[in-house]
Amino acid sequence: MTLEQLRIFIAVAEREHLTRASEALNLTQSAVSSAIAALEARYSTKLFDRIGRGISLTEAGRLFLPEARAVLARAREAEQTLHEVTGGLRGTLKLAASQTVANFWLPERLARFHATYPGLTLGLEIGNTGRAVAQVLAGEADIAVVEGRADDPRLAISPLTGDRLVLIAPLDLALPETLTQADWTGFRFIVREAGSGTRHILEDYLATMDLKLDDGNIVMELPSNEAVRGVVEAGLGVSLQSELVARRAIRAGLLQGRDIGLPPRSFYLIRLKERSGTRAEKAFIDICKA
Repeated sequence: MTLEQLRIFIAVAEREHLTRASEALNLTQSAVSSAIAALEARYSTKLFDRIGRGISLTEAGRLFLPEARAVLARAREAEQTLHEVTGGLRGTLKLAASQTVANFWLPERLARFHATYPGLTLGLEIGNTGRAVAQVLAGEADIAVVEGRADDPRLAISPLTGDRLVLIAPLDLALPETLTQADWTGFRFIVREAGSGTRHILEDYLATMDLKLDDGNIVMELPSNEAVRGVVEAGLGVSLQSELVARRAIRAGLLQGRDIGLPPRSFYLIRLKERSGTRAEKAFIDICKA
């Protein structure tokens, strides 16, 4: 079993498609098929079921996938260690971040990190909090920085200085000086998808008034902060959003923002407890905490 075979297996497993995996890996389809066939033959085990033109993981394949990811993650860590002891900080640091962090908080810190350690390549995957945490657990990312909480005993979680959430509303919506439970009951919400840290805080805030998000008060569920803000600007409802995200639109007079008294929100730096951490990871953590 080689690392290349593991890399190919993971790509095929994640896409459940040989052609898409070969395109992502920049390999021929025959090379990908041969690697999978060699793995299956070597261990006399089927890793995929072929159903028509599609494929899916067998039970053996599902059990093997997290182990394959863990091996590749350890190989990257070992390679990074060798880079560090033989010539300074080099190699690749794989990051995952939720949208607010990635688009509005992280860029300045990434630029500072790159200026300090130009020999390191940074890779960044952007999703919601749930997706970023899953990537760390799967060994697909070395570090995640998110705005939502994560609760898993395998994770080491460190709080970082974050942001503040505000209510955003269309300009033509008359907001009273003090918002009451009746006001919140009457709102129609534009929300992020389940797994978003911002949505989780909105749900917790409504729960303090014995209210909840449901089909009766959700107008639209959208996968990005920019889409949420645009729909609020169009007058379809209200939302809770990071002040970092909404600031320009508020200053430009495109929507109104209201401080509803929520305390400052922490962001969270997440990595696996079992990882000792390379010098590159520790350097990135230092910059995030500065």
